Amino acid sequence: MPKPITRRAFGALCGAAPLAAAGTADPLSIGFVYNGPKNDLGYNQAHAEGKQSLKSLPWVRAFDEANVPETVAVEESMRNMVYQDHAKIVFATSYGFLDPFVLRVARECRNTQFFHCGGSYRDGGDPPNVGIYFGFIDEVEYLAGMTAGLMTRTGRMGFIAAKPIPQVLRNINSFMLGARSVNPNVTMRVVFTGDWVLPVREAEASSSLADQGVDVLTGHTGSPRVIVQVAERRGIYATGYQFNQSVLAPHGFLTGAEWAWGVVYRKYAEMVRAGKSVVDGSIPRRMTGTLKDEFCRLSPFGPAVTAEKRDAVAQAKRRLLDGSQAIYRGPLRDNTGKTVVPAGRTIGIEETALDQMNWLVEGIQGDVRS
Repeated sequence: MPKPITRRAFGALCGAAPLAAAGTADPLSIGFVYNGPKNDLGYNQAHAEGKQSLKSLPWVRAFDEANVPETVAVEESMRNMVYQDHAKIVFATSYGFLDPFVLRVARECRNTQFFHCGGSYRDGGDPPNVGIYFGFIDEVEYLAGMTAGLMTRTGRMGFIAAKPIPQVLRNINSFMLGARSVNPNVTMRVVFTGDWVLPVREAEASSSLADQGVDVLTGHTGSPRVIVQVAERRGIYATGYQFNQSVLAPHGFLTGAEWAWGVVYRKYAEMVRAGKSVVDGSIPRRMTGTLKDEFCRLSPFGPAVTAEKRDAVAQAKRRLLDGSQAIYRGPLRDNTGKTVVPAGRTIGIEETALDQMNWLVEGIQGDVRS
């Protein structure tokens, strides 16, 4: 029977082999860890599709593990990827993987680079072989909201959200501002479910909103599939998030805000193959991107969206890309009447001020203290 590997011995093994050099004949081994199923039509599937895009790079060998909880279980998954599969890069895609799990394994496996989706890095405390990546999807939410504003017949929309944290509030507000840019009188009711994956609660909230006359539903959950399905059954419109959910609503799907992680993963793979490293700073410690950087994209339009309305959204997209239009341009008030962006002030979507968001823009019925 083989002798078991202790954590200390394993750490030595992890640190023994150098990073693959540029031009090596060996494939670049890359591991991915997800906290849910790869076919959720949501957050995890967006990352899994990004991993699949690496198939176009013949010098990459990519592998993954799904349904890994945000516990010490993810440490063992990452260790196996490094020790058994010789991973030179590990992508940990869920927010709860970072601290302490990624940080602990990264300290042991010094010659593997670990990249975590979201979170922050602490200089001087966290291991140097850890990087952070994330995208700003506000502009795409704005365009999806604009589409909804053009399509609503009742002027009432509904948003099902998991938790009132800044990233979620940004998406809610961006969606609403897009809708109001073309339909100033539109209103939106927000329901917070309390967690990322609560399909029963999501279905109940969606049905309740439909009963109240809402004719466009959207959301920010682990996967809005339930929200989109309820909308289709009730004969109202829906926009998606995280991944393209159009297959779930062939009649009422309008468009959606989705991630394009394949762009990010190919970029990292190419940098590591060129001999670059987050340790020496040749790979950015924190890599972010926007619509312009193709980190995110608008889902294809559904059949209900006319050519004229598609063109209006396309024009707004061009203005966002060339900088002539901004989402958070004052004066803006929240739904209590307080000025949150004063006249003459524009907050760019990459500014840290938006990371502290704790308000909902006027026209939204909901409470961030939910």
